[in-house]
Amino acid sequence: MKIIVQPQKSAYKLLFVEGDRVEGTGFVTLTATQKGQRPKNFKMRRRGSRHPAPVPTRDLITMLRRSSVALAAESPEFESFLADLQIPSSRLYICRFCQLEDRFAPVDKTTGVRYGGEWICMECAKREMRRELGYMGRFGGSVLIHLEKLLAQVRDLDRVLASVGPERPDRRRTLFDRLEAHEIEKTLHITDLSLPPAFVKAAGVDYLMPVQHLAVQSGLLEGQHLLVVSATASGKTFIGEMAGMKNFLEGRGRMLFLVPLVALANQKYQRFRDRYGHLVRVALQVGVSRLNLPETRPAGDRDVNAPVVVGTYEGIDHLLRTGKTLKDIGTVVIDEVQMLEDAERGHRLDGLIARLKYIAPDAQFLYLSATIGAPGLLAEKLGANLVRYAERPVPLERHLIFIEREKKIAFIKQMVAEEYRMRSSKGYRGQTIVFTNSRARCHVIADALGKMAVPYHAGLSAQERREVERRFSNGEVAAVVTTAALAAGVDFPASQVIFDALAMGIQWLTVQEFHQMMGRAGRPDFHDLGRVVILAEPGGSYSRTSGKTEEEVAIALLRGEMEEVAPEYDLEQSTEEFVANAVVCGGDEQQIIRMNRMMVGTLEPALPTLLDHGLVRRRGGRIELTDMARVMAEHFIGAERLILVRDLVRRMDDAAGIVAELECAAEEEQ
Repeated sequence: MKIIVQPQKSAYKLLFVEGDRVEGTGFVTLTATQKGQRPKNFKMRRRGSRHPAPVPTRDLITMLRRSSVALAAESPEFESFLADLQIPSSRLYICRFCQLEDRFAPVDKTTGVRYGGEWICMECAKREMRRELGYMGRFGGSVLIHLEKLLAQVRDLDRVLASVGPERPDRRRTLFDRLEAHEIEKTLHITDLSLPPAFVKAAGVDYLMPVQHLAVQSGLLEGQHLLVVSATASGKTFIGEMAGMKNFLEGRGRMLFLVPLVALANQKYQRFRDRYGHLVRVALQVGVSRLNLPETRPAGDRDVNAPVVVGTYEGIDHLLRTGKTLKDIGTVVIDEVQMLEDAERGHRLDGLIARLKYIAPDAQFLYLSATIGAPGLLAEKLGANLVRYAERPVPLERHLIFIEREKKIAFIKQMVAEEYRMRSSKGYRGQTIVFTNSRARCHVIADALGKMAVPYHAGLSAQERREVERRFSNGEVAAVVTTAALAAGVDFPASQVIFDALAMGIQWLTVQEFHQMMGRAGRPDFHDLGRVVILAEPGGSYSRTSGKTEEEVAIALLRGEMEEVAPEYDLEQSTEEFVANAVVCGGDEQQIIRMNRMMVGTLEPALPTLLDHGLVRRRGGRIELTDMARVMAEHFIGAERLILVRDLVRRMDDAAGIVAELECAAEEEQ
């Protein structure tokens, strides 16, 4: 038998253990005598009995002599008593919570969990954690699983609970994981490559970054089509520059560099013009605002026949959809190609790629992305070689904090201020991007943060956005607060990314979107470390129909794997792409079919619907588009919406009423 002695305030609790089973418990006090410490008032309750009974102290001494004795905590008095009777003892740590319930569980640093300055067993730690979480609110099952895994990993219950409703941010306790940076690898010097000397001189680059080196090895400078997948700030843009400038300067055609958002197009245009403007003419092609205001008028050279054209997807696609031609294209760079997965715009990018392949069959196509699911399959669908570099240029810490919505802004304010006070070894201050789910929330957070933060979203004018970009680049503001919708276009050199919300509007972020936004933290030329902080509201949701809560979504995003890019387009999207393809190939039915097959996604049969509604005519192997069908192509709408507009125009004279009906119809579709 083993007797475990647990010192208490005025007595000692004894556990009588046989194997792993507690056969009885007892309480005894010690009193000082001339012979030393001696026991008195010993009571014992045996297994199965309800109440303790007095037992002679000589029986206790006999049991102590016949048993293995271990002290659960230091006690000079009891150790002296045992020594006087020549009873050997040892030290054994047991779970105090188990002991309170007359259970026996030995613990140490390898098996126990730290809690409140002591070690307890894992089962009691889990029970205490659930009890504490019960006070804090409702948590989904996936969060409990995550917290239990975290508990098993760090073996510190205080640290785990610190990530749930903490009083203040504590980076030591809220760390979810850390993604380490790669070691610097030896790469080629730019002068070792077959690049035009004028480009080499203008590029301002000495040695290639690892992903650039891999791209060269995969045939970048031999005209190979490539899908390049690597982290943000790993050097993907320069891959496009090398191929595009080489192809133009060596007489193989002009370069198109396409991005999803106007803000990003403006940044790339400025970069290209500053770096290569003395070598080639650089033009900008983006969509034209319907509001004719000074700040919305197109800036920069707008000549689509320039050697280098930087544009948005829709800016270039609109030219093709209206029947204009783009000649002598030698390089097409599709940046942020993960937009193929975008529910609203993915089919248009997919169709644009097919149309560009049709008009420029000899061009080199380069597809760039920081985040894409099953890239090998996508590369095969695009007819490109895969270049994948999974390492990050700087390490990234990911923190997860469970917190009520009303406390989020106070936390954001403190974390932004702390980051701004830091300076990297490169001399740059820490700056933050705060992602939230709506424009209104952008202003609420920015106003609460005061002068150190500014809002940044599509509702601002181009002039206002450029001013924000300038101030952030100059380190004049500590944070920008932006929407998830602008994630692909936010190119700020931030060291920290904070998620105030894990939604875009009322829709939860996808794993691809989350990784895209997360990747904005940490730039190798500016920072030593990137940091991502997720503020997840237990039980929180942005839609009544959502079956998930924000803390569950947080776990899913942090642990999630990105899915294969394999979109399926509905009839509305399919009819839009069909007529756009028909415009580009002059209605040749076989060429329309060919372009449709070039697309990554799956189209619905569109021609029967277009014929039924009299939008196209079929004659001698050609598809003739009506004026209404050309409106579809030019204005990026499908057959169903076009027919709705036509019917509303016939029934209503009030333009505002027509717009209201269209908005209502769009909301019903969602």
